[in-house]
Amino acid sequence: MNYRHGYHAGNFADLLKHTALCELLRLLTAKDKKLFVLDTHAGAGGYDLAADKARRTGEAEAGIGRLMAESRAGGVPAAVARYLAAVQAYDRKFGAPSGTLRRYPGSPRLIRAALRPGDRFIACERHPDEALALKREFAGDRAVEVRQADGYHALKALLPPVERRALVLIDPPFEATNEFETLLRAVRQGLRRFATGCYAVWYPIKDEEVTAAFVDALKDLKLLVMELRLGAGVEPGKLAACGLAVINPPWRFEEAMREALPWIAGRLGPDVTATCHAPLASAQAPASGA
Repeated sequence: MNYRHGYHAGNFADLLKHTALCELLRLLTAKDKKLFVLDTHAGAGGYDLAADKARRTGEAEAGIGRLMAESRAGGVPAAVARYLAAVQAYDRKFGAPSGTLRRYPGSPRLIRAALRPGDRFIACERHPDEALALKREFAGDRAVEVRQADGYHALKALLPPVERRALVLIDPPFEATNEFETLLRAVRQGLRRFATGCYAVWYPIKDEEVTAAFVDALKDLKLLVMELRLGAGVEPGKLAACGLAVINPPWRFEEAMREALPWIAGRLGPDVTATCHAPLASAQAPASGA
């Protein structure tokens, strides 16, 4: 699988990933303590939804476009409303006509918007073209450090942070056949260096056994697993399900996502489903009727 951000910006996977990211940032910046944020596979930073890559797949129209349209009816969960507001705030910088969405913020832009004075943000991107676009996106912005680097190696180099509080977003493109193995090693290495950090790890669901084994390997941690599945009708070969595993989630994050994800799923189509569970808590819960 090759998951290049430009082709999929604003799709259903971004709705899951970025709603969660905005909520994590809100909760982690609520404390009056400095925060370090690391985006290991940052992409280009922002995306033109009218560009050839996005138009070729049409995934933004079925993702963020549909969610924006459905949100006008009201009743939007608070976490989703904040995410949509962040998307619109970024788009307005480019002067898009009212009622349209032309530009979509990748994770670096959503992170940058949530930073406070004194917080620190490093965005890593290995792909030369993407890294160049990312550097241009944040040219002159001293609050963001962009590195053309392997994000997995950055975990070793940058953890633990001097701030002693961190959010680490790991969102690989899954270009290698052994990506899940590499990802698991990287997560474990990060936790060995900085066990109390908050880690948000995105993964595609193409092989149910492989992804189940990956999640199972993390189940003894303080973990929240969220998954979004499109169900029937997806063109063969296209991504139809994905997940986000959040290690050491902040207080009240699970509550917010349990409200947000079913609402998102319900607006994307009748066959779309969302799940949200904490494996360790489920394993420790008493059996029904006990």
